Amino acid sequence: MAVPVQLTTNIQNETFGGVTYHIEGELVPALHLELSHTGIYFEHHILLWKDPAVQIAVRPLKGAFKRMLAGMPFLLTGANGPGRIAFSRDGAGHVFGLHLSPGQSVDVREHQWLAATDTVEYTFSRVRGAANMLFGGTGFFIDTFSCPTREGILWLHGFGNVFEVTLAPGEQIDIEPGGWIYKDRTVQMQTMLQRLSTGLFASGGQICWNRFTGPGKIALQTMYCHMDGGE
Repeated sequence: MAVPVQLTTNIQNETFGGVTYHIEGELVPALHLELSHTGIYFEHHILLWKDPAVQIAVRPLKGAFKRMLAGMPFLLTGANGPGRIAFSRDGAGHVFGLHLSPGQSVDVREHQWLAATDTVEYTFSRVRGAANMLFGGTGFFIDTFSCPTREGILWLHGFGNVFEVTLAPGEQIDIEPGGWIYKDRTVQMQTMLQRLSTGLFASGGQICWNRFTGPGKIALQTMYCHMDGGE
């Protein structure tokens, strides 16, 4: 099996998809963007600072009200330059960017993304069922980002440190359900339950993990993150 490799924690002057960005800080890192002609969008509560010239506005999102009713406060905000803007999430972790090519798509755990360029399309879906009991028993959301025609950047936040692994076709890895961050859409995921017993007269229990089958990339975080969803 391929072994996950840690991603770099510091990026300077990286340019892709019309945006130059920097990732700085060790404990609670910040994502610093230099905007020109390409706009971005982000979750409103992660904005850290911006140039006064950078204009921000709420972006409409189909289905956002339904997601808010499910107990997930959610609002998309857009920003346009020229100017600089920075973001940070309230948690020790690791920020990294995914450079997406035309036709590429990824699935991301809810509340793990920071921002994306306007060239990246966004949708979400809810995963339900008893198999997702560790997520409050009501399931959780998966955010899907794709670049249909033009390249773009998706910036993600992982709790703790972030490791990435590339699975060959049919190759598998088991990850604690709160441990994965994103996966290529070509990677299949299924929830596995295993009953545990501590002895003849002792109580038993269950261990749960997500099994991922390649081909494709998947990233995991060293601090487990369990999100409780509402009905």
